[in-house]
Amino acid sequence: MLDEENLKKQMEGAIKWIAEYVKKSGVKGVVLGLSGGKDSAVVLAMAVKALGKENVIAVSMPCDSIVSDFNDAKECADKFGVKLLTVDLSSTYADLEKEVSKVQELSSEACINIKPRLRMTTLYGIAQSLGYLVIGTGNLCEAMVGYTTKWGDSASDFNPIANFTVAEVLKMGEYLGVPDCIIKKAPNDGLGGKTDEEKMGVRYSQIAEMIETGDIADKIAKENILKRFNSSKHKRDGVPTYKFDRKNCLLDM
Repeated sequence: MLDEENLKKQMEGAIKWIAEYVKKSGVKGVVLGLSGGKDSAVVLAMAVKALGKENVIAVSMPCDSIVSDFNDAKECADKFGVKLLTVDLSSTYADLEKEVSKVQELSSEACINIKPRLRMTTLYGIAQSLGYLVIGTGNLCEAMVGYTTKWGDSASDFNPIANFTVAEVLKMGEYLGVPDCIIKKAPNDGLGGKTDEEKMGVRYSQIAEMIETGDIADKIAKENILKRFNSSKHKRDGVPTYKFDRKNCLLDM
């Protein structure tokens, strides 16, 4: 983990980067999904410092979700003075699952991953209508083990916390004044009834240690992390494409 002085320096750098990226893009503001979790709360606080609360819109998207997550999201939005839109996707999800199941039985994992993809569709619909960007909220530990949904929560226009570990994000939340109800609760994606660490079978601190040192004492956890890292490479890479030489192609210039 970065020491306190360096973490504050990098956090301020990321906040400045948000302002510069948005200005360079020619838009006025950003939209983000506010889940009631640490990552989105910290990104919200950073965006408000970078752009002003009037240029940040948070969206709560319950989908048969835990009520306390919405309450935490609302408390966070209120704390930073940001407009919170609520789009209940429960019936949309149920309808989509029903229709797809008529032609193909869906696995439990497929059903779970539909939800973050619906949420990202919602965010882009709102952002495009406003001429805003979707700001990402995924951290480095999640990316390391592929604990993201491709074209769901991993999708965004830009992401200011992509290179910060969970512990660093939590510390940044403390610096920025994110409510304790969010900082202190166990990370949970709200999709499967278990905490993130219970689902993965490893602790975020172990993932961070692997990132920083390349090794951990717990050999079983190490094997789990490496297996997840290798199998999720496709989530961190761009879409593979077949390429061949095309003379004077603008895309190659």
